Amino acid sequence: MSTPALRTLHQRYPDADLTVVGRAGACALLKGLEFIDRFVTIPTRPGLRSMFGLRRELRSSSSDMSVVFPHSFRAALLARLSGHDRVLGYDRGFRRHLITDLVEPNRVEGEIVPVYMVWEYLDLLQPLGCDYDGFGLELHADERSVAEVQEHIIGEGPLVGFAPGAAFGPSKQWPVERFALAADILARELNARCVLLTGPGEESTRDQFLDLCACDPIVCDEGNPTIESLKATVSLLDLLVCNDSGPRHVAIAFNVPVVCVMGSTRPVYSEGPYERGEVLRIDVDCGPCQKPVCSTDHRCMTGVQVDRVVESARKFLI
Repeated sequence: MSTPALRTLHQRYPDADLTVVGRAGACALLKGLEFIDRFVTIPTRPGLRSMFGLRRELRSSSSDMSVVFPHSFRAALLARLSGHDRVLGYDRGFRRHLITDLVEPNRVEGEIVPVYMVWEYLDLLQPLGCDYDGFGLELHADERSVAEVQEHIIGEGPLVGFAPGAAFGPSKQWPVERFALAADILARELNARCVLLTGPGEESTRDQFLDLCACDPIVCDEGNPTIESLKATVSLLDLLVCNDSGPRHVAIAFNVPVVCVMGSTRPVYSEGPYERGEVLRIDVDCGPCQKPVCSTDHRCMTGVQVDRVVESARKFLI
């Protein structure tokens, strides 16, 4: 969701080197985009020692400016330690003294109000005079990875991906048995080739799905998921059925229709004009709660029935 802003930065400063500093997964996701010149990989939640070590590498790039997309204090501190002349970021997270170019977050009557994340990142760049091209989300799938995936998906029928996991927590997950049943129905009625997409730490979800499915799902990554295999697989799909998780936005970047079951999270963060497909959710009195683990009965997700997901999928496959 940051790619429109990164592309806009490149267009504003076409002769500048653009370095992305982020976790390994984020750098792998953005790999191959022609407007990014270099990546610096950082550990998850780096401590002071790690940040001082990174400072030497970042200072060597002689950058003029850091743009801090996250709201965290740690991200702003790392940018400041890099020694860049300007640090641009939102005035959030008690970090006023770390940021030289403060940008006010979106407020209504004094309260911070969330917006679609793509707009938030683009709004941060307004003081730099960046003009958005309107192109939307963008990712690159490596040709070799695409060729490897294609070896697994031979056959006829629409290619439908199923991503039953969610790194945020179980509150975002539609029951895996319902994913499996939806896959079986689409395979039986539309001759769909069903592809399972899971990530590291989702082995239990993967095994459940495979055990429950009668349609013999395709697993392109052979149980060793990588960001490259995810991008390559999603780029080839006719449809993705998923929770409100990372694969959803990967699909949007490749213009693949999405049927997304959403419950615990606020739609405003992820609802934009670039998505093809349908978001399925029901209103409940306790949501959207933004909690990783449901504290009640998870009815925001269990209330979405399989036939509703299948009906939505048919719209984009027939």
